[in-house]
Amino acid sequence: MRLVLVGPPGAGKGTQAQFLSAHYSIPHISTGDIFRANLKAGTPLGLEAQKFMDAGELVPDSVTNEMVKDRLTHADAANGFLLDGFPRNVAQAQVLSNILNEKKLPLDAVLELKIEDSEIIARLNNRRSIESRADDAEEVIIHRLKVYHDQTAPIIDYYRTEGSLITISATGAVDEITERAITALGNN
Repeated sequence: MRLVLVGPPGAGKGTQAQFLSAHYSIPHISTGDIFRANLKAGTPLGLEAQKFMDAGELVPDSVTNEMVKDRLTHADAANGFLLDGFPRNVAQAQVLSNILNEKKLPLDAVLELKIEDSEIIARLNNRRSIESRADDAEEVIIHRLKVYHDQTAPIIDYYRTEGSLITISATGAVDEITERAITALGNN
């Protein structure tokens, strides 16, 4: 199974990625993990990314794309993967398509976790009260949602047009959402 997980911050992508990667016996590949691994190992891509991060800038797509391309060559991804946090925009989605086309490996599905912004705000406000996470402050949540809607949400139409988008509701209990996802992916 070659799978991309997409949805707004707070939709439960990280949680669902853990369950789905275990269910399908594929690695959960997050861009955050890829960045940390490259930085820790001092790879040329990690050193390149560090320059931008040290300057307080976003790591450009070109560096992120190369890190993901490299990660997909690792042995554990040979029989599939679950990407979480990539692609974040249509240009990255096109790069991913090119990477997979070169290997003659189609993407099996893009699973969209759909949830209303008001539910996300309530969910993350609750998480903040339990975990005291700074990135869950309401003004930060609202900004992250705006960035998502402006930059990442357009990939939903991109994948819908390609015919690989599967949308499920991300509201309810975690196990219910996982079951919904596995059922929806069952045809792939």
